[in-house]
Amino acid sequence: MKPRNIAIRPATPAEIPAIAALARQIWQAAYLDLLGQGQIDYMLEQRYNHRQLQGDLDHPDKWFDLAFAQGRLAGFAATEIYAGEFKLDKLYVDPALQRGGIGGQLIAHVAARASELGFPAVILAVNKRNERAIAAYRKHGFSVREAKVSDIGGGFIMDDFIMEKLLRARASKFFNAQ
Repeated sequence: MKPRNIAIRPATPAEIPAIAALARQIWQAAYLDLLGQGQIDYMLEQRYNHRQLQGDLDHPDKWFDLAFAQGRLAGFAATEIYAGEFKLDKLYVDPALQRGGIGGQLIAHVAARASELGFPAVILAVNKRNERAIAAYRKHGFSVREAKVSDIGGGFIMDDFIMEKLLRARASKFFNAQ
């Protein structure tokens, strides 16, 4: 189904349970074969517990945007300034609504924010074996910048590509133009 009326707006604290529930649903569909149930449970607990999500919403250099289609939560994007770069940390769309343009609209929203803030690019990390996500990111202008393996604790690693989408950035409030 291709949603028509997509609205993107910042998340509120009252929506934290819905975000966590949607993340659990998406991760079960997308990552079970890539990561296994143990790593999924570990990472969901790390990244989608109430305290972590509330901290993300409260942080001045993090943004958490929700996409709604036909009035229901359809997906989300979380971004942050990370090591001097603008990072798309989370991008997820309800499996029943994927391939309907929601992810692309979220990417465009994120890229517009990064550009407005003066960043020359948006970066993200994606599992090297997540071919579907890699193809989607390439479709939206991302290319692989490097490969990275990170120990995330609990006996788990992340084996990712760091992808980058170059932007035409404006003068930034975060960087001094020389």
